[in-house]
Amino acid sequence: MSLLVGSPAPEFKGTAVVGGNAETLTPDNAFKEISLSDYRGKWLVLFFYPLDFTFVCPTEIASFGNAYEDFRDLDAEIVACSTDSHFSHLAWRRHEEELHSLPYPMLADFTRETARSYEVLKESTGYALRGLFVIDPEGTVQYSVIHPEAVGRSVEEVRRVLQALQTGELCPCNWKKGESTL
Repeated sequence: MSLLVGSPAPEFKGTAVVGGNAETLTPDNAFKEISLSDYRGKWLVLFFYPLDFTFVCPTEIASFGNAYEDFRDLDAEIVACSTDSHFSHLAWRRHEEELHSLPYPMLADFTRETARSYEVLKESTGYALRGLFVIDPEGTVQYSVIHPEAVGRSVEEVRRVLQALQTGELCPCNWKKGESTL
């Protein structure tokens, strides 16, 4: 099976570290089961990153956190996912200052089923590539991009693409919100 734009998004379900202040999160209140169906009716930006406690990953995760309200204003939610455990996610959130106030969940994919179903699992290493998927309110993949481990994504570009998708119109190269569509 090939996961192409226009395909139904593969179901995911697992334990996530919830958003909020990491200093007050404990194993008793930090974890929540989430699934794709929880986001039905909203746009979803689901992005995969290779590993906790690395170098490029926190820059992306924090950047999406800083732009979270902009995505919410577009009726979109964000979920980050890696093949680390939910315990590792919590430890990293508590350790990494720029992740302390992350407002969205970090999904644990310790079994690698979600990364495999989204076709971003790098089998030779056991972790996910930097895959990103914009899923529409009906659960259809509308955008996907995969970056190598060493290259971070542009949050601004993801927001621009989401805005273009939401127009339902033809949008020319470098289109920005407020500009004419075709």
